[in-house]
Amino acid sequence: MDEDAGDASPPPAPPPPAHVHAHAPHHLHPVPAPAHDPAAAAPSQRDMSASPTSSRSVTETVNGSHRFVIQGYSLAKGMGVGRHIASETFSVGGFQWAVYFYPDGKNPEDNSAYVSVFIALASEGTDVRALFELTLLDQSGKGKHKVHSHFDRSLESGPYTLKYRGSMWGYKRFFRRTALETSDFLKDDCLKINCTVGVVVSSIDYSRPHSIQVPDSDIGYHFGSLLDNQEGVDVILNVGGERFHAHKLVLAARSHVFRSQFFDDESDGEKSEVDESDELREFFIDDMEPKVFKAMLHFIYRDTLVDEYELGASSSDGSVFDTLTAKLLAAADKYDLGRLRSLCESYLCKGITVASVASTLALAERYHAMELKAVCLKFSAENLSAVIRSEGFFYLKDNCPSLQAEILKTVAGCEEQCSSGGKSQSVCAQLAQLSDGGDTSGRRVRPRI
Repeated sequence: MDEDAGDASPPPAPPPPAHVHAHAPHHLHPVPAPAHDPAAAAPSQRDMSASPTSSRSVTETVNGSHRFVIQGYSLAKGMGVGRHIASETFSVGGFQWAVYFYPDGKNPEDNSAYVSVFIALASEGTDVRALFELTLLDQSGKGKHKVHSHFDRSLESGPYTLKYRGSMWGYKRFFRRTALETSDFLKDDCLKINCTVGVVVSSIDYSRPHSIQVPDSDIGYHFGSLLDNQEGVDVILNVGGERFHAHKLVLAARSHVFRSQFFDDESDGEKSEVDESDELREFFIDDMEPKVFKAMLHFIYRDTLVDEYELGASSSDGSVFDTLTAKLLAAADKYDLGRLRSLCESYLCKGITVASVASTLALAERYHAMELKAVCLKFSAENLSAVIRSEGFFYLKDNCPSLQAEILKTVAGCEEQCSSGGKSQSVCAQLAQLSDGGDTSGRRVRPRI
């Protein structure tokens, strides 16, 4: 039977009830006037009682989950009792946490007969109180998961308390190794562990006799209406023959590139002329499609991307470089629109696949999208065997060889963190073969663009 083996200090006494109401009415009584005061006999015309106030202490948990996939379980065996593989840290309740998996067990007395699993506090903190759940996933599809949870049972001694950074809770005898290795929990040399942490937090809620609900900001709506109605426009942007009327002050406020173009030296404006019909100055933009400029204007005035339908409809079956989002990313880079860049990065991040990650990585590198680049590098490292067989990877070889080297560095960094050996050399060999024009089986292939 598994043994509950928390390394944290024993939990304190049970907390007070989760909901405590405190009422504090105050009553002021009139003081009788002196006998000679003619007003003494008159009843008080004022109610001197103050309105009662109230407060409420609310204790609850802030919950968060993390899935830890252990690929290559058989290679991790034999690393030694007390040595662990750590998950990436994840944040719950303002603290960082990590899952520790001990392939040979944590307890020397068990002689590597069990695997151990723990949840560790990975950031600074004192007396952090929390509930935990560890689930070893059944990969047969039958749903017979191995679950250890404190969320669905009463705790006589309250939540667990972790005293300091490095404190852990978990099981030294999480699963007997011989049983684990013949079970449905291990599939394709892979284990999957779900971890849920519920950090206990307390807050005070107090009554507010008067409150006014403030509506959400509607400045984007009003500025968008200004663009739609063409009211007060004072500049024309000619993009590929299509003319867009806009407001110089709005464009200049959003982009220093426009500000420089409009106001720094108007007499030297590149390719500018005066439109005789409406007296508006016209600027020509030759390196952008009208639909992309229209989407950029939508962002400049409304501070949002165009809707999902427009972004999706503009995508093609070709390269990620041909999508509207990629072209908007290029526009954001040209006009230094930082928030538009972030919105495009976030949208592109959702569509990363083995087939698209290499070209998305090249796109991120070209337009200085550093967060998207980091996501692509990590995804490539985690799915290296499939990525290096994709057409996009050959594109990197011919057009962005430095990015291939960055993928390799990312792989090496991930392996060092996982403390697993034997894989780096195979990765190096695979990349060396590809650099010579071969695939992973040693056959010669022709790169496809």
